[in-house]
Amino acid sequence: MSKAISRRDFIKVTGAVGAAGLLAACGGNSGAASSTAPASSAAAASVEAVGGLSSDPVTLTMSWWGGESRHNAYQDAIKAFSAEHSNITVNPTFAAWSGWEDTMSTKFAGGVAEDVCQINWNWLYNYSKNGQTFVDLNSTTDYLDLSQWDEAQLAACNVANAQQCVPVSMTGRIFYWNMTTFNKAGITEVPKSLDDLMAAGKTFQEKLGDDYYPLHLGAYDRMILMVFYLESKYGKDWADPTTSTLNYTADEIAEGIDFIKSLVDGHVIMSLPTYYGSNGDNAAHQSTEWITGKLAGCFEWDSSATKYQDALDEENKPGFTVGEEIKFGDYNGGFSKVSMGLAITKTCEHPAEAATLINFLLNEEAGASIMGSECGIPASKAGLAAAQAAGAVKELVAEANGKVMAFVSNKLDPLFESNDLKANGTGVYQEVFDTVDYDNKSGADVVDILLDGMDAVGYTVE
Repeated sequence: MSKAISRRDFIKVTGAVGAAGLLAACGGNSGAASSTAPASSAAAASVEAVGGLSSDPVTLTMSWWGGESRHNAYQDAIKAFSAEHSNITVNPTFAAWSGWEDTMSTKFAGGVAEDVCQINWNWLYNYSKNGQTFVDLNSTTDYLDLSQWDEAQLAACNVANAQQCVPVSMTGRIFYWNMTTFNKAGITEVPKSLDDLMAAGKTFQEKLGDDYYPLHLGAYDRMILMVFYLESKYGKDWADPTTSTLNYTADEIAEGIDFIKSLVDGHVIMSLPTYYGSNGDNAAHQSTEWITGKLAGCFEWDSSATKYQDALDEENKPGFTVGEEIKFGDYNGGFSKVSMGLAITKTCEHPAEAATLINFLLNEEAGASIMGSECGIPASKAGLAAAQAAGAVKELVAEANGKVMAFVSNKLDPLFESNDLKANGTGVYQEVFDTVDYDNKSGADVVDILLDGMDAVGYTVE
């Protein structure tokens, strides 16, 4: 039996909260040629376009989070950009996700964020709800072709009557399975129902042992799957996507929490104390249990498919499979959202050059063919065509994205991903599901913790 440690104690001991030491920087590159990005339609009449491109040397800064393959893609694309724009140097800053939002929120508050930032969609509301942080990209349409995005995608990034970013990709959650382990347990098909999940939990325990589980869910994953479950059963968004008015009663939410608890009790997912005792703050794909097949499934973003496959050892890698969305009720639960966007900060001294960089990365063949699907399936029509023509769209990511977009039917509200709610170790979602597992509490026991936390970040809880 694993010696469990408290998540809160782990965070306290290791100092995992915060951004210190998480940033890595790399200098930009310049090349020999010069060109101008294609122009699009004129800027909206109410927006004054930015000035022209400079012929003098210009330095831009850019930041993003991600894994190694995304870091490499961005850096290669930046090199190609500098080869076409010899007077523009791009200095990037990047790291893994853990602690990244804490770092960026501090930079936004201090006015020292990079010129071009990869951002989460909800950051528009968290850090620029009055349009104070990011440039209205309608002012940059001489350099950034906004016609490459569908109106609905652009509208999702229009806050305070300003087009504050462009979406890099759209995303949602789906199940991934390690069928190498499932086959060891005598199961030959991916789970397609709640009954399948519960049966797999029992079979894994009986045939493979107590340390094998068909699915893994961290605290935030549990919250997302809980919402997925409730939306499947009741057929309504978690909250109003505009006003963030909660659409569920306390009793319904308690039922959702008990659903997650039933997965723990049924040996479908590992308890959080057991996971922390073995892995501390490590993400699932970094855990020995995932790598060796003892955790045989996860519920993750479609853009994460190759990350989870690549993490498996040689014995288990061939079994990696994109599963099907599970219908827990009469409705298709789950949501899609803007996976991430690219924005220009208002402290940027060269917005025309910054917009030219974004256009190169997302719309132009030379950049989009390098970026491929490293940030998910491209939302830009021109970018997707270029990535597909270059064979740079990963099949697993495309399969996962296609299944998600064909199934999910709900909308996400901008407060769901508030850092105070979802942060590892300190967030309210963490507190709720830690309490359930550590103290063996029911949904009714902890639902007020969740509702109070939601109220504190701005939800209307009726």
